[in-house]
Amino acid sequence: EVQLQASGGGLVQAGGSLRLSCVASGFTFDDYAIQWFRQAPGKEREGVSCISTKDGSTLYADSVKGRFTISSDNAKTTVYLQMGSLKPEDTAVYTCNVRRSDGWNYWGQGTLVTVSS
Repeated sequence: EVQLQASGGGLVQAGGSLRLSCVASGFTFDDYAIQWFRQAPGKEREGVSCISTKDGSTLYADSVKGRFTISSDNAKTTVYLQMGSLKPEDTAVYTCNVRRSDGWNYWGQGTLVTVSS
């Protein structure tokens, strides 16, 4: 059974940092795109960052470039999102998604990040 478990959210002051984790199970961690999305209240879901488990290549939304870093530990089948210089507008539910080249994908549960001003 495929599972993605996101954790690490919480309440932090503006300017602070958090590290989110997405632990995957039920599939081999060899050639997938693991993506972090977020959805703020009243807003559409947006892609935050993505990493390839095959070659480690990464992508970032313009809104988080230079502040967030995505990484993966394939041995632990875990993807991390290190978030720094957090802003109130980063407040959202953060969710991880795994996608394969043939279009198969799976959504995990989210973790809430709240940034106070």
